[in-house]
Amino acid sequence: MTTTLFSNLAGDLGGEPGRRPPLVLLHGLTFDRTSWHPALAELATLDPGRQVLALDLPGHGESPAWASYDMESLAEGVHRAVGEAGLRPPVLTGHSVAGVIATIYAGRYPAAGVVNVDQPLQVEPFARLVQSLAGTLRGPGFAQVWAQFEVSMGIGLLPQGAQDLLRSHRYVRQDLVTGYWREVLDEPPGELARKTADGLAAVRDAKVPYLFVAGHDPGQEYLGWLNRELPQAEVTIWPGSGHFPHLAQPGRFAELLAGTARWA
Repeated sequence: MTTTLFSNLAGDLGGEPGRRPPLVLLHGLTFDRTSWHPALAELATLDPGRQVLALDLPGHGESPAWASYDMESLAEGVHRAVGEAGLRPPVLTGHSVAGVIATIYAGRYPAAGVVNVDQPLQVEPFARLVQSLAGTLRGPGFAQVWAQFEVSMGIGLLPQGAQDLLRSHRYVRQDLVTGYWREVLDEPPGELARKTADGLAAVRDAKVPYLFVAGHDPGQEYLGWLNRELPQAEVTIWPGSGHFPHLAQPGRFAELLAGTARWA
């Protein structure tokens, strides 16, 4: 793979065009595209030659910062990068907040599918939590509250090599976190829920294949909601994987990515 800029987003593009839809990989908040390396190493054996574009989101890794990070603008930026890379409609694979970006992309632009890695889409509960912490997140207590969020991610559940990979590629900045979370910090939870419903309706109507990979059981209430909002969504749950199932079980995750070749 060679590293270059695609519409001002740093990325690694490898593989060759073919019948299989290309994969576009988007990492989670405060990390970078290196978080996909273990799974990509496995994919090279399982699905050799598959075209893959792994991008650094704005403000992460080698991608420059943006003035703002609203989700729709980020999806548009990824779409520009996909176009500049010359890719066919891709399978968008997004971890954490990038699962939202990938879902928005699939509702707005041609896409062969979405693999959502441990990002619940029912936004209201998360928005109410984040808004209750808004003063701390935007104030001098940011480091303490972010440390609590990191504990909840379950990084300690991962193999030591994966833990080291994440900790050596972290971009924990207050402006970055609050920028990516601006909408959930500032907008009424009900309005966010309406936007989510509209976005999922677009994905549903386009019949885009959708896979949700969870590192813990999200509960029957959430799964029932997801089935109503996005009936085509398949769900796979890997208990004990925390927030990083793609790093907890990279070989198994690579098998899922290889399986998306049939989504063409």
